[in-house]
Amino acid sequence: MRRPRSSMISAEALAACHARAFEGSGRGWSEAEFTALLAEPGIILAGEERGFALFREAAGEAELLTLATDPAARRQGLAARALAEGLARLRETGIGRVFLEVAEDNDAALALYRAAGFTDCGRRKGYYPRAGGAVDALVLALDLEI
Repeated sequence: MRRPRSSMISAEALAACHARAFEGSGRGWSEAEFTALLAEPGIILAGEERGFALFREAAGEAELLTLATDPAARRQGLAARALAEGLARLRETGIGRVFLEVAEDNDAALALYRAAGFTDCGRRKGYYPRAGGAVDALVLALDLEI
């Protein structure tokens, strides 16, 4: 199995984009958190500074850790391209299945993931904190054709 490779986007740029993408709906990850993640084995980073997807592979499966698009660059297909690029890289490494978690009220993300072929496989009650109460996370999975 070939080892995953990552794009050359700096941890600083990733953190800045992530902070803008999740402003008001969650906590953006710090530069230090991205630096640590990028140093881990099995990390695949796809996309560009304005929109990216970050995956972690282990034991023949992978998880989409985060997908972020700068609000100023939304509706340009960046998320779909980053997701497709990441999934293609996972296929190249022989990954059989990809998982992700998404807030059940995130209609745009759900539409993107379902269009890519992800299907529901679980639910985590009260996973995402929100003002006035928590929102469930849907666990989605995609079987990759190898």
